[in-house]
Amino acid sequence: MIESEIASDIENGRFTSPYTLTVRQAVGDPDLALVVEDHREGSRGRIWRAGSEPAELLPFPVSVVAALTLGGRWVIDLDDDGGSEVGTLVATSMDGDVVDLTPGRDPFVVRGLDTSADGTAIAVTIVDEAGFHVLVIPADPWGEPRSVFSSPIEAWYGRLSADATLLSVDTTDHNPGVRRPAVTVVDVVSGEQVAVLDDLPAGPVRAVRFSPAIGDDRLLVSTERSGFARPAVWDPRSGRRFDADLPDLRGDVIALDWHPAAHRILALHVEDGVHRLLTVDDRDGSASVVATGGAFADPDVGDVHPFRWASYLGPDGDVRVVRSRWNEPIGVSRVDGDGAESVLLAPAAVPTGAAFTSIMVPSADGTPVQVWLGVPADGEPIGTVIEVHGGPNLVAVDSYDLSAQSWIDAGFAYATVNYRGSVTFGRSFREGFWGRGGDPEIDDIAAAVAYLRTVGLADPASTFITGPSYGGHLTLLSVGRLPDLFAGGLAQVAVADWTAAIAAMNPAVRVVWSSWVPPELVEKFSAISYVDQVRAPVWINQGAIDTRTPVIAVQGYVDRLAERGGDVVLDVFEGGHEPAGLELFEATQRRMVELAHRALAGERWSDGSP
Repeated sequence: MIESEIASDIENGRFTSPYTLTVRQAVGDPDLALVVEDHREGSRGRIWRAGSEPAELLPFPVSVVAALTLGGRWVIDLDDDGGSEVGTLVATSMDGDVVDLTPGRDPFVVRGLDTSADGTAIAVTIVDEAGFHVLVIPADPWGEPRSVFSSPIEAWYGRLSADATLLSVDTTDHNPGVRRPAVTVVDVVSGEQVAVLDDLPAGPVRAVRFSPAIGDDRLLVSTERSGFARPAVWDPRSGRRFDADLPDLRGDVIALDWHPAAHRILALHVEDGVHRLLTVDDRDGSASVVATGGAFADPDVGDVHPFRWASYLGPDGDVRVVRSRWNEPIGVSRVDGDGAESVLLAPAAVPTGAAFTSIMVPSADGTPVQVWLGVPADGEPIGTVIEVHGGPNLVAVDSYDLSAQSWIDAGFAYATVNYRGSVTFGRSFREGFWGRGGDPEIDDIAAAVAYLRTVGLADPASTFITGPSYGGHLTLLSVGRLPDLFAGGLAQVAVADWTAAIAAMNPAVRVVWSSWVPPELVEKFSAISYVDQVRAPVWINQGAIDTRTPVIAVQGYVDRLAERGGDVVLDVFEGGHEPAGLELFEATQRRMVELAHRALAGERWSDGSP
């Protein structure tokens, strides 16, 4: 009975329809882009020039962190043995020639990848056991990499000026162990420091991009003097600075791109989690709305690129709107100077899905917390699934979510919570989980459940909590600290024991988690501390070669819960922290739906076969 229900829920084409994961334009030629799509076997790439159809699939795999060189001759990517996130940087030509860009260097983690606008060099920010380094590599023809910046303290996102003479790095050595960066600019040839932009204690500064014009060394940055993100333009040589304060706008205004010749900054305005796309004049700070409805960027401030995908500006300063919605994959349109919008890259055709509603609910201390909610169009939901995103410095935005739509297909209501730690809600909200042992996140999840009950959802007998990475950690923490609220916990690439996890992590994440979870908070923060309170069944899905949340981070939890008679299942898939491909995604979703149905039928999860 359950197997036939799952088949009818899932076999509707959702997992057979490739769709766009990101559109990453070539620096120096914004009409040229690498389009990365999710396919059954994994992610694949196409070269696309705006105004034409995307080319055929490239004959080699392309990850979502890959970048395209000027002219589109090479794809730069991390060779990490199938998803471990530890490897070497390679360039692959359109003909399939592969060049190792960092020969002789031990494997590393990448935390930044950029290309100069003139195409002469790339900058890669790497992390190894010795610390954080930015390498500058002559491009096409490829040359020997040279370390231009190094620090044992967290440093991210090396960026090159248009002619590759200056390099900016988001650094924290002014405030070790605290993720409130300053922007350090160094001379690429000499390695000497040119200037530092530091807004502390008022807030961090992050580099967005150098001017694309040769000879213009100004840098677009994102500041938080008011507690919320605002664009600013800074000249590191002269020290001159222009801030777009935008006092009439509430919430974050996050700089995305810049076209100095047109005096246009492209920015994402986020108010209570809802997006508007703006242009901001870099002379007087005036702002105009370009587009509304959907999401226009997806921040990812702890990975190779600061956005999974984002809208950008074309060669004439026209806006390229990259938009997605909960029920619609990424598409790209052009907005001209008169505000007319025309489609450049249509969203992939996928089965019809549910639109979502944004609700702000008060947490225990009165802090407003955003909840996105989607429900089946026909009939009462058979249960509720609450998802908590990873990160924690990520955010759930109004963009296509295959798992969310599949849960709704299966008859469940689906909600996702932007808990304390989520980005785009201002500095206080983003840093609100620091030093508090998980209390704010647990309060925010409980507040979401309380709201859902007021609208007839979230019955404890049919409510499940799920999430990946930090969301997996919160899933396990929730079934221990909120045992009366959930019928099951479905944790993916999770952490249950932070002592074991930090010791085994790759160096890029070990540094930050060692500061976020100091020894005095490890016990309170770890789900293994609450294992005796767990009453719901628990499923944990872990990657065999995951170096962010290795299997050892949950093995002790699984053993202890099983020893005391708990209902717990550990599955291990072939892959790293982020499972790749629609085939594996489908298998994971089937597994979760199967387990949810079994819980509703009163069956133990550990009694069945995987």
